Amino acid sequence: MELIPTLSQGEFSVEVTLPAGSPLTRTDAIISELAAVAVNNNGSRDTKVLRRDTKVLRSNKTKVLRTYAMTGTGSLISAAPNQGGDHWGRLNIVMQPTATADDMDAVKQALRDHLAFKPQVQATFSEPELFSFASPIQIEIAGYDLNQLQQYGDAIATKLASHSNFADVSTSIRDGNPELKVAFHHAKLARLELDASTVSQLIAAKVGGRVATQYSVEDRKVDVLVRTQENQRDDIASIRAIVVNPGSAQPIPLSAVADVYMSVGPSEITRVGQQRVALVSANLAKGKLDEAVAVANKVIDETQLPLSLSAAVTGQSEDMQSSFRSLQFALALAVFMVYLVMASQFESLLHPLLILFAVPLAGAGSVYGLWLTNTPLNVVVFIGLIMLCGIVVNNAIVLVDRINQLRRQGVDKDTAILEAAKTRLRPIVMTTLTTVLGLLPMAFGFGEGAEIRTPMAITVIYGLLFASLLTLILLPVLYSLFDVRRRCAENVC
Repeated sequence: MELIPTLSQGEFSVEVTLPAGSPLTRTDAIISELAAVAVNNNGSRDTKVLRRDTKVLRSNKTKVLRTYAMTGTGSLISAAPNQGGDHWGRLNIVMQPTATADDMDAVKQALRDHLAFKPQVQATFSEPELFSFASPIQIEIAGYDLNQLQQYGDAIATKLASHSNFADVSTSIRDGNPELKVAFHHAKLARLELDASTVSQLIAAKVGGRVATQYSVEDRKVDVLVRTQENQRDDIASIRAIVVNPGSAQPIPLSAVADVYMSVGPSEITRVGQQRVALVSANLAKGKLDEAVAVANKVIDETQLPLSLSAAVTGQSEDMQSSFRSLQFALALAVFMVYLVMASQFESLLHPLLILFAVPLAGAGSVYGLWLTNTPLNVVVFIGLIMLCGIVVNNAIVLVDRINQLRRQGVDKDTAILEAAKTRLRPIVMTTLTTVLGLLPMAFGFGEGAEIRTPMAITVIYGLLFASLLTLILLPVLYSLFDVRRRCAENVC
């Protein structure tokens, strides 16, 4: 099962994230190496990067049309939290028009193999999407302690990466930029008649500066920022020497009332429902979404989480379950609405039930067609099943209505069934063939976006063929068995 079929547009991108603090030149070098690997890939699994005097040699058999990249987020108007400054980059790869899906998978695998030798470099592969969804597999680890979230998030990510079902495993909690932290001793501050808030504002003003006034330039106001000289705030020793009680007879440095030390904070803190979470994301390397969800749940069960943490599988699997529930309700509602319309027209509660017997037959035919064409169950298939509810009953309505017409003319039941089957065979076959032939081009998957259209066409075609064939055989038998009331009326019960 899957949520939405993946659209193959002959283009994909890879986002790389280096350790925080990495210079822009190193990020750009990694992006350039990946571009060289992609360009020199000839569509096979065995790829060699050719370089001569730092110039990339393009292979004549390359399946890549062009590449373009962006390094750093300085040119982005609004960067996401995970697009963190100079240590982030994105490479876009456009395949040749003649390249197949296997060729694109080969280029992706070559890039993954190259990145495997780059420690502390996280990469995420993605393709242009018609709809925006979360990652195929996403595990939410909820808790408060960031150290625990990072520890168990990395542990689960390592276990997922060891399975062949997953690729591009990453976590949302990574080491951020180095930070200078000040931990106040409140008892010492109280003895000196100081408080942490006042001292914090003083340190912030001396290090970061404070707007003292504004300078008027024609019709503009320019802020005048005042702070200490750079040599008095450019290292830990200078920060520790900041006087926290200026104007006093006995100057007291910051080191006397607080601990000043370096540490590394998280790159971002993600919250879901006001709860801190660590998100472990992964793409599918092979198999279907439901298989990957089962493996992810098994990994969570095997991981001994502390009582303060909880983990659950979300992402596209959660969206898929929600969509399937709503579509199942829509399918049941469609069947009910069709039954109400037929019951009002036939003025009978039995005959619409006989006609609706074609719906499960159509469902069986659709399942067989999906299995035969190796098409996974997804939202588009469900939409096709809902369409079938209104299409597949047409042939049964034609047949039952003709039987009722003949019986109202005085023809006995068995003769009416045989006669109606003979006279309505051609219209049923014609309406079925016109619908099937009209959907065949969609089922063949011509043109862009065929991945979305093909599952719907396969569902309708196989369901309609199967139901139409069995309707001509089973519906007359069911009519003969269950139409007891009219049989008794003919025999004067």
